[in-house]
Amino acid sequence: MAAEATGNPAGVACSGCGGTEVDAVEQARTGKGASRQRLYSRLAPGPEKGGDGCLHFIEGMVLTGMGVALAATGVGQDKPLYTVGGVLLALVCFFGTFAVVRDDQREKAAAEAGAGHADWLWQPAHYCYGCGSVFCPGGVPWPGALAPEQFKRLVWTEAGYADQLAPDDRARKAELPPDVLPWRP
Repeated sequence: MAAEATGNPAGVACSGCGGTEVDAVEQARTGKGASRQRLYSRLAPGPEKGGDGCLHFIEGMVLTGMGVALAATGVGQDKPLYTVGGVLLALVCFFGTFAVVRDDQREKAAAEAGAGHADWLWQPAHYCYGCGSVFCPGGVPWPGALAPEQFKRLVWTEAGYADQLAPDDRARKAELPPDVLPWRP
């Protein structure tokens, strides 16, 4: 009955506790209690890369312009400290901007390249509200139930962007069971 209420096919039960109050992870991220349990980020299929570095480029160029203005003020008022400081600020901001934009593009490319691997594990996964675990009905592509942090670690690792997990993200330190993907050597 609970499975029908959530829109899941009848008979889907958690492999951890046997509960039937489950949702696909896509619905669970925004479903009941999702914000209280921080499910949106705990069940994320990959890093949120919205832009292409344009905003960082604009910010960097504004800061570079401030450095140029400081240097121009120093030249106009015959203040060598302003001139040297402004030139150094402009150079650091200019080259720093390109480094940040390049890293943004690299991270976005990694997220796009790994999206297929992430979807392969993420799409069939279900979240159990009873025990708070993630599982796949029928045990494919992995058997058993995982904690949300283990699930996120599995998806992000298989997709190739586990290095983009935030330093304070629990998924970074989550240990995966050795037989989580039995087809792997």
